[in-house]
Amino acid sequence: MKAYIFPGQGSQFSGMGFELYSNNPKAKKLFELANNILEFDICKIMFSGSDEELKQTNVTQPAIFICSTILAKCMNNFVPDMVAGHSLGEFSALVAAKVLSFQEGLMLVKSRAEAMQIACEKSESTMAAIIGLEANIIEEICKKEIGIVVPANYNAPGQIVISGEIQAVQTTCDKLSKIGAKRTLILPVSGAFHSPLMEIAESTLKEKINSTEFKKPICPIYQNVCAQATINEETVKNNLIQQLTAPVKWYQTIETMFQAGAEKFIEVGPGNVLTGLNRRINREISSVKASI
Repeated sequence: MKAYIFPGQGSQFSGMGFELYSNNPKAKKLFELANNILEFDICKIMFSGSDEELKQTNVTQPAIFICSTILAKCMNNFVPDMVAGHSLGEFSALVAAKVLSFQEGLMLVKSRAEAMQIACEKSESTMAAIIGLEANIIEEICKKEIGIVVPANYNAPGQIVISGEIQAVQTTCDKLSKIGAKRTLILPVSGAFHSPLMEIAESTLKEKINSTEFKKPICPIYQNVCAQATINEETVKNNLIQQLTAPVKWYQTIETMFQAGAEKFIEVGPGNVLTGLNRRINREISSVKASI
């Protein structure tokens, strides 16, 4: 069985999608449709913008979604047996599973990015990658911290991202370094994604999601908040809403898909972050980058 997986923030780069736009008429129409939906020339930023421009949340999220979903739509024989997406990538997965149209997905991503940007501006917050410690140790240290800091991304065994208030994250990093973390790295992000500090964004997105019709998926969707297969539309909605403040259970998701019979994982979108994580999660997993 083929499992298609879609990346989230951090996979962007200047030039992303340009080759697809230049060589595929179907893709070109969809890129131009995206410009119209967003009401600004996101393609120009994707194809030739600076890293600084691409890092802006209101650009990064729709850019990665656009690149990933258009690539999936242009692939030959794209018939997924199961799908999953890392954080933002879950919206691309929903389009791939025909739960949402390209237009509906992009409008929700636009709303998500704008709501998250507002939430970021309301608090001094950040995220940090912790390398070389077990998840349970990190969870315990976070619980004991006075400020807001929580595990946010379970990317791979020994690679966990924490999220929260700047001071609390920095203090937690110091404590984790002292008890054996190989490395702690503050990430270049604009806020504390997948933490309680995103509650403002969650309430805004909830309204948008609940007013959008979700169709029955054509294949199981493995969602971030539960790392389990979902095929019910209302469950998909609820999980998508919770995702903003809940941790991304990524390596648990990949292991569950592998146990469910995924023989090949195909990463659809810019970069190869997820393919790299799969090697850390389980060396038995076969992973490739998508191509047309």
